[in-house]
Formats: sequence, C-alpha cells, structure tokens
Amino acid sequence: MKQPSITQPTQPAQLRIGPHSVQPPVVLAPMAGITNAPFRTLCREFSGGKGLFVSEMITTRALVERDAKTMRLIHFDDTEKPRSIQLYGVDPVTVGKAVRMIVDEDLADHIDLNFGCPVPKVTRKGGGSALPYKRNLLRSILREAVGNAGQLPVTMKMRKGIDDEHLTYLDAGRIAVEEGVTAIALHGRTAAQHYGGTADWEAIARLKETVPEIPVLGNGDIWSAEDAVRMMRETGCDGVVVGRGCLGRPWLFGDLVAAFAPEQPDGTGTGPAAPTLREVARVMLRHAELLGQWLESEERGVIDFRKHVAWYTKGFSVGSEARKKLAVASSLAELDALLSELDLDQPWPAGADGPRGRTSGRNRVVLPDGWLDDPYDCAAVSADAELDTSGG
Repeated sequence: MKQPSITQPTQPAQLRIGPHSVQPPVVLAPMAGITNAPFRTLCREFSGGKGLFVSEMITTRALVERDAKTMRLIHFDDTEKPRSIQLYGVDPVTVGKAVRMIVDEDLADHIDLNFGCPVPKVTRKGGGSALPYKRNLLRSILREAVGNAGQLPVTMKMRKGIDDEHLTYLDAGRIAVEEGVTAIALHGRTAAQHYGGTADWEAIARLKETVPEIPVLGNGDIWSAEDAVRMMRETGCDGVVVGRGCLGRPWLFGDLVAAFAPEQPDGTGTGPAAPTLREVARVMLRHAELLGQWLESEERGVIDFRKHVAWYTKGFSVGSEARKKLAVASSLAELDALLSELDLDQPWPAGADGPRGRTSGRNRVVLPDGWLDDPYDCAAVSADAELDTSGG
C-alpha cells in the first residue's frame, strides 16, 4: 500500500534558521513527555537525519538552577545536529541568564522560545500564550534572549492570541522582527481553543505577509505529508511545525522528506509504503527500548512508553482488551509477546490519519486579575508562573 501521490511545491523549499539549513523545511514541535531524546532519535532515523528536532520545553529557572531533571532533558545524542532547545520563561533577566548559560557551556545550536502554552496553570499567572498580550514584557524577554545568544539563532513559537477578541500574533510578529528573532512559528489557534476546532491557516498567511523579513513556520492540523505541502502552498509559509500529527507516527518524517524532495519528472512524489501492523510493532519495540536506555531502566522505559500505545495502534483492529494489556506491560519481553498475539499482517487502515492527542475544545482562558486592562503596561509575571521543572 503506497501513500497517494503528492503534488510537490513549485520550487524545492529553502528554510534557514540562522546559519542552519533545514531541509526539508520541517520541524518537530516540542511536546511535554514526548519529544525526549528517544523519540527524536526515532524521528531522525525515519527522516535520514533531515529536518529540525526540538527538545521538550525547558524552563529557564530550572535550567539556571541546574535542576537534575532539566539537565537530563537537555542532553543531545552525538548525531543530533543542530541541537535545538526550546526555552520557557517569564522573567527577562532569568531568560537572559539561561540563554547565556547555553552559549557559554555549548549546550545547543539553536534556541526557541515558547509563547504558546495554553495550560491553565501557566496562563492564570500570565505565562505561555497569555504573555504576548503584554507587548512590553514580550519585547523585554526577546531583547534579553537575542542579546545574550551571541551567534546562536533565536526563534519563537506562539499562538494567535488569548481568544478571538484578544489576538496578539501580528503585533508579536513585528516585535520579534524588531528585536532580532530569526524565525517565528505560529500555531493557528488561540489559547481558548486549546487543541480543539480547526487551525486557522489564514492567520499563518497573514503573519507571513506582515513579517516578510524572516521565515514564518505554520503549525496546526498537519496529519500527513500532504497536509504539510498543502499548508505551504495555501499560506506561503516557509516551513511547517509538526506536533500531534507524529504521535504514534514517527515515520511521518520519512513521508515529509519524500514529499519535499525535488520534483519527479511527472511533478509528483510518492511517499514510502504505509506500514503494516507488523512494521508498526517493530517501531513500538524500538521506541520502548530507546526509552529504557535513556532512563537507564528497561522497566521505566516500558512504563513511560505506555502512553504511546493508543497512538501507535489507532485504526488497526486491536481489541480493547489487547490495548489494555499493552498499556500495562512492564518489560520488553512482555510487550513483544503481547504484540505477537495481534494480527500483524493488517495493512495500514484507511482513515487512520487524523487528530491524535489532546482535542479539547474552546475554553475560557484563566488569566491574572486585570491582565487584559492594558496591553502595554509594564507587567511583571510572578516567578511561580514557570512550571516547577521542565518538560511542560
């Protein structure tokens, strides 16, 4: 079973993040508890090392304080080039210190800043996707980050705004350009939408028109390589950021490499064969094994892998009892034995691509008292707006 033919971009896409050429123009989005070193390794294996793979979100305060969990999360495999870290911070001084630490200790080659987190425990204190509403605070954080980054490129990821009545992405985009940010990724949803509804790709196009000086990357509702090509064609963006679309689908990055390859004589490209359940099972075991190596415990690795089971098996004829057993396996041997009991000759199921992960709908965004009174006041966000540790 082959992927459907995908019409290629008119010209091979060229994306540069500072000195780094990202080909194909595809970035793995940071996802808490997901985009750790093992998952990044899997995605890179399928892409042949092409693309950009960003770490889990790293809290600047925890990094500066050398929190043990954080120091584990910033570890990169020797084959990861460029090394990409996403930072989350609310205090300009602390953000500046974290960036300076990364530079001085050669911890990464690229720094991304998170202004898109919609989690209530973050927004209620003014962090994440709530922060860009305070334009002057956003500017101060970007200025400290870029000013301390030296030759390292600094990018940012954000949402459209808090809700439809409080959109911030165009103002934030102009501020980013003025402060020397290298590229911007826009998730085409507001904080109020969380991960529900449909991503607004037109907003990505408007941002690209507003900040033509730097690359704009689109994020939201990319479930297949065809979606990625279509987003670039429809919005004019310079690249795509893939998040939930690769949950249980690390081979999506191989499809993306094929989709963005130079044109074939007939103007189309055909992706790799879609995997059978047998091939998916091999990837599942590989993923669990990598997690065990990273956590230095096979049992811990298999336990951490449990959350991936439903994503990998989505669409296949795997009964609820079998899924439950897979989701409580505690060793590689047990996981392997349970997988071997399935009908592994099943082809890739029609309609298996589509929403995965969190799909919560529109919600009221919890904000600090008076947060919306003045978008230009010199607000200071409490240090406890940062998560206790990194990873989201």
